[in-house]
Amino acid sequence: MNEQGSLIVVGAGPGLGAAAARRFGRHGHQVGLIARTPATLTALAEDLRQDGVTAATATADITDTAALQTALGEVEAQVGAAEVVLFSPRPSLEWIKPVLETGPDDIQHAVALSVAAAAATAQALTPGMRRRGRGTLLFTTGGAAVEPHRDRAVSAIAYAAESAYVRLLHETLADDGVHVAQATIVGPIGTGLTHEPDDVAERLWQLHTERTRSLLVLR
Repeated sequence: MNEQGSLIVVGAGPGLGAAAARRFGRHGHQVGLIARTPATLTALAEDLRQDGVTAATATADITDTAALQTALGEVEAQVGAAEVVLFSPRPSLEWIKPVLETGPDDIQHAVALSVAAAAATAQALTPGMRRRGRGTLLFTTGGAAVEPHRDRAVSAIAYAAESAYVRLLHETLADDGVHVAQATIVGPIGTGLTHEPDDVAERLWQLHTERTRSLLVLR
């Protein structure tokens, strides 16, 4: 196992999750990936392998607390204790509607993904970080966290709740040597779009290594 500890990505995908895995992997962190779809994980692990990064994977619907925490345990067993966690799931486009068309089920699904799953992740991994006196929890949200829009109501609601949760985690864990930070990405992320995944991954690396900021807004 690597003495630096591992990077575990919750909600891993071929964009930012893959870019972060490459960035942290190049620095020597072992990588664990969790996502809902086995095919996504298989393709992602193969792409990373071609870039020289070996990743352990575990499949879970992250809105299922028991399944998520089991998956976290599985990847930690393979890659070592989590030094860095990137919580970065993407919401379903089906939930994103104007505010008057946004119903309770839409909100419940979004909060389960963005907030309850974040809490399940933190509860599973922060005890070990606190015992070791070090670690980083990174959370990403879309721009609706800072620029809510009536036509994308569920994102604004869920990200506002997630932002509050992350702030409370930061205040609680700072004295234990565990750094908690949020990166809010305003605008599209992807190759050729407003935010290149590799550029955002570099900023996440800086949040982890510099440990001076709890909130970063990328516009």
